[in-house]
Amino acid sequence: MGTSRGWQAAGAVGGVVAAGAALSVGYLVATVSGGPWPVDAVGVQLIDWSPGPVKDFAVRELGTADRQLLRAGICVVLALVAAVAGVIGMGNTQRRKGVAVGIAAGLGVVGVVFAAFGRSAASGTADRLLPAIVTLVVAVLAMALVVRSPRPETEAEQPEGFDRRRFLVTVAGLAVAGAAAWSTTRVASFGPGDAVRAKFRVPIPADAAGPLPVGVQADVPGVSRFVTPNAKFYRVDTLLQVPRIDPDDWELRIHGMVNKELRLSLGDLVERRLIERDITLTCVSNEVGGPYVSTARWIGVPIAGILAEAGVRNGADAVKSTSIDGLTIGTPLGALTDGRDAIFAVAMNGEPLPFEHGFPVRMVVPGLYGFVSATKWIADFEVTRFQDFSAYWTHRGWAVEAPVKTASRIDVPKGFATIKAGPAVAAGVAWAQQRGVRRVEVQVDSGPWQEATLAAEDTIDTWRQWTFRWDATPGNHKLTVRATDGDGNLQTAQRAAPRPNGSSGLHNTVVMVE
Repeated sequence: MGTSRGWQAAGAVGGVVAAGAALSVGYLVATVSGGPWPVDAVGVQLIDWSPGPVKDFAVRELGTADRQLLRAGICVVLALVAAVAGVIGMGNTQRRKGVAVGIAAGLGVVGVVFAAFGRSAASGTADRLLPAIVTLVVAVLAMALVVRSPRPETEAEQPEGFDRRRFLVTVAGLAVAGAAAWSTTRVASFGPGDAVRAKFRVPIPADAAGPLPVGVQADVPGVSRFVTPNAKFYRVDTLLQVPRIDPDDWELRIHGMVNKELRLSLGDLVERRLIERDITLTCVSNEVGGPYVSTARWIGVPIAGILAEAGVRNGADAVKSTSIDGLTIGTPLGALTDGRDAIFAVAMNGEPLPFEHGFPVRMVVPGLYGFVSATKWIADFEVTRFQDFSAYWTHRGWAVEAPVKTASRIDVPKGFATIKAGPAVAAGVAWAQQRGVRRVEVQVDSGPWQEATLAAEDTIDTWRQWTFRWDATPGNHKLTVRATDGDGNLQTAQRAAPRPNGSSGLHNTVVMVE
């Protein structure tokens, strides 16, 4: 370590280890307290600050991996800055060591500020700030330990190996401490977890959905399952840390332009009349032929009944619902009171809501894209007017109202699949919630539109599967699909991006026939 280059490398490694130890301890505290990990606090703020096209690109190209990639990117930047701080701190002057510790403190302060003022699922100020404050303290102490040893100018100035030994022991100790903290979060359970969710007994609905109609599932390998398993149900939201809410602490406030304000606990909610419905949800970010559409069997309380109890005042035309992390969604009041099965859902496919899908309570409104209806981890429900507020997504350029557009998708065959010449089959799904699907047609190359065979219909609020059989001839062929909704309206062929009110256009796929 006598050479300048060797000490610089050691400083870089020491800085990275110090940052890793601080982040690991902070993550442990975040897991215990339920507050935001500083990396997540920064990440959520970056999401909120990101221009619309950047968000659109992330959802379209990265899918559900966008969260982990954002986390990884933040950690890489932190590691690089910490490495530079470590190199600076390897100097022989106290000023350089102070600069290194100051950089560590500065990074920690950024985490504290973002945790204090950003969106978070933590309910109290202490829970919100504790992980970031602990990370700040550990970062400062760890960096101070790394740079405390004076660097000898030559090997002769100190006994051989003295500084090397102390430095290595310090770095190794920090690495072990960080690894232990991180590992603890992987093997231990803290705060509200699966056991708390499992204790919630799924209530028996007064109005059950009954068995699925015979024939709703197309008998073609590779086509989507009619009911999407919870683990496969799409997830698109802006949080890096999934809220884990203790149902005993949950409360929903209904207020605003109402005659009587209501405050409902989870117990209050499930004691009301519950209904069970099969409903397909669609994300507005779904591209033509995209994966962000899924179907589940939901149990919940009709929202219309609760609004009737509260008494909606004249002039109201919207509801602003707020998630526990502060995200707001604006929903047309009419969509909650026009007779459709809009519910505060408490169960999904026979289980309590998964944490990532809104446990303990979320909104489900058939016929509307999720960004104007599907509030997860809901905590506040305000009856208001659209002119009096701007919801999270509408403030960022998305539409105020967004009914789901008629759409269809080819699941089988996949794009550029190779199939044998002769009898062939294509299959997929189509949806037009609140209207239903009347017909699906498929076009081979530029030929005539041919009607596909529809599977049985469950309800107008669920997707419908279809099958198309054709004689495949050698060569490359393009298959295109379109649907007609229950009102007789043909799916538009005009291409439109998801922003501002949902994508449109016809899905097609190319197959190679041998």
